[in-house]
Amino acid sequence: LALHQINMDIYAKKVTALIGPSGCGKSTFLRCLNRMNDTIPGTRVTGQVLLNEQDINATDIDLANLRQRVGMVFQKPNPFPQSIFDNVAFGPRVVGMATKLNKLQEIVEHSLAQAAIWDDVRDHLKESALSLSLGQQQRLCIARLLAVKPDVILMDEPASALDPIATLKIEDLIAELKQNYTIVIVTHNMQQAGRVSDFTGLFWLGELIEYAPTSKIFTRPDQQITEDYITGRMG
Repeated sequence: LALHQINMDIYAKKVTALIGPSGCGKSTFLRCLNRMNDTIPGTRVTGQVLLNEQDINATDIDLANLRQRVGMVFQKPNPFPQSIFDNVAFGPRVVGMATKLNKLQEIVEHSLAQAAIWDDVRDHLKESALSLSLGQQQRLCIARLLAVKPDVILMDEPASALDPIATLKIEDLIAELKQNYTIVIVTHNMQQAGRVSDFTGLFWLGELIEYAPTSKIFTRPDQQITEDYITGRMG
């Protein structure tokens, strides 16, 4: 049993950070939000996850549509071994958002601009995405996600493989994106959670110990275990 008795509201156009030690269920919970856990044989889920009042665990849910609406950015950048342009154009092509080249070009440019990487790559769109730095690759992956117009963005330690400068760019990008998107981020970095999030939840051994506005979690938590984890006495 990986998770039990989890009950929380995730607020629209806010950043929710999930913190806690390794193996406590943060990433497992994140993957519940777009049913990525379905890809693991033998996985069973009980309870409801409501997106706009619709239970995403219902049997009649279109998983492709769900994962378009609730996209994920992984810990390590995973660009396709294609050109920068084709990486971002991949989703719109597959879901039929654009059939004409000029419309596709418009979507690609807009998505790259949203991900704060357009100025870096505007003259290199035909070059391989694998030629980019790790930080640029991660922002490209975010642009690829934005191209299919999601409602929710899930981020599983999106900056853990990046240097401090690239990490700062990702954090600045999160602050910009929350104006239009609901974001849930898993992070081991307490300072990062404090900087980027509006709400924070502490997971511990598969349970949600405490969930509150980030300012409260970091200054006057209700639970002793939360204070001990935040201050480094546990975990």
